[in-house]
Parts: sequence; structure tokens; C-alpha cells
Amino acid sequence: MANIKLFENKQVRSVWVEAEEKWYFSVQDVVEILTGTVDAKDYIKKMRKRDDALNSNWGTICPLVEMKATDGKMRKIQAANAQGLLRIIQSIPSPKAEPFKFWLAQVGSDRLDEIENPELAMQRTRELYKLKGYSDDWIERRMRSIAIREELTDEWNKHGVKERREYAILTAEISKATFGLTPSEYKKVKGLKRENLRDHMNDLELLFSMLGEASTTEIVKTHNPNGFVENKKAAIRGGKVAGDARKALELETGGKVVSSGNYLRSTKEQKKIKSSKK
Repeated sequence: MANIKLFENKQVRSVWVEAEEKWYFSVQDVVEILTGTVDAKDYIKKMRKRDDALNSNWGTICPLVEMKATDGKMRKIQAANAQGLLRIIQSIPSPKAEPFKFWLAQVGSDRLDEIENPELAMQRTRELYKLKGYSDDWIERRMRSIAIREELTDEWNKHGVKERREYAILTAEISKATFGLTPSEYKKVKGLKRENLRDHMNDLELLFSMLGEASTTEIVKTHNPNGFVENKKAAIRGGKVAGDARKALELETGGKVVSSGNYLRSTKEQKKIKSSKK
């Protein structure tokens, strides 16, 4: 994201769209930088004419998103997320676009390798967490939580849950029953914004999160709920299993499982250490 937002020391206007949890970038800014054109709008018009596939999907790839226009006022301008931007870059015959095209080809190759051998995806994820400064023990727990999550979403898919919005609601129900907080409320406790909540959980938080989702998976397998409404009831029951266990532990220890702690500081410090060694 940083490489896209600031390319060749030129700023690309961008805005975070909370509803989609994605960055959107000004298409005009990117085209100007990669082509050197003085009339980006005209270049875009010509680009769309020579690329029928891009043109037919233009409204989907480049929706109007509100951000600061060239006159300093907030206006709706053509913008694209990272995926859409890479599609546009494919249609730009410019040497400056080649690094992005090469990266896109490499990512595609990596994904095909991961489909052939899923262990490669797990290994790359481990490497990313290690680069961010997480300990080996924490990484293994996090990897286990990812596996449990994938098993749950597979079961939801088999039992009539298809839409991304429904997945988010069911996840929130499990979290609320487990911790007494929805993921968005939990993020506020930890002082997070766009970061992944589970990447900032300590050992106990991860443990109870896994218990809530693993319990829900077993309930779904056992009772075979069908559709969103029935799976929502199962999600609440699964989360309650973990929630009851959390409350029992808190009663026994006198402490709280939910923590305001996060890994923002430690990962930033780790990056500083690595930068100073270069």
C-alpha cells in the first residue's frame, strides 16, 4: 500500500473505505505518474477504447469514491482498490508500469504454487509474521487459529452461508458470546483501526477465540443448521461455550481475559531495529 500511495516521490490520493476494509486510490493520479501524460482524463478515455474488457467492467473496477479533488474540495472521483488498480496497470504500455506488472505476475505464480502445495501458503504466512517481529510460539498459535477459522468457514459454506456480510455477522455473534464484545468493539479496546484483531491477541485471547470457533464448528457438524438464521443460533451457542469457560477462568483468577494490549509498538520497534541494521 505504501508503494502505491507514494510512487516516485509523487503522492497518489487515497482513502480508506471502512465498509469494505480496503484502500481506494485515485486512478487519475496513478495514470499521470505512470504515463507522464498532461491530460490523464484523455489518456484514460483512449485506454478504455483499446481495452474492451476493461471498459465493459469500468464501473465495477473504478467506482466513484469521495476524496479531495485537485481544487482542494471533497468530490467523488474515479478510484480503484489494489486489485482494480493492478488491472488498470496491465493496460498501460509504460516502462514505469513494468515493476507493477512483474510483481503481479510473481504474485499470480506464487498463488498457483500455493494451490498446488498449500503448505507453501502456510510457510509464507509464518515468514510474514516473523518479519513483523512475532515470536515463534505466538506464530504457531496464530497458525492454528487460522486453520480452525478455515474449517469453520468451510462448514458455513456447506450449510448455506454464502455472503461475506453474513460471515461477518456470524463472526461477530461468536465474539460477542465469547468475549462480550463484537470485533469492532474489541478493536476499540485495543486501540486498533484497520489492523487485524487476532494479530493483536495474546495467548489467552487467541485460545478463547479458537475455542469459540471450534465449538461452533462442532455444533454445525452435529446439528446441521441450514441458512443464515439457523447458523446464527449455532454461532451464539458455540460462542457461549467459550464465554462460559472465560467467565469461569476470570472467576478463578480474579483477572480479565480481554486485554487492551496490542503488538503495534513491538512490531514498529522491530522494524526500526531492522532498518538500523541495513
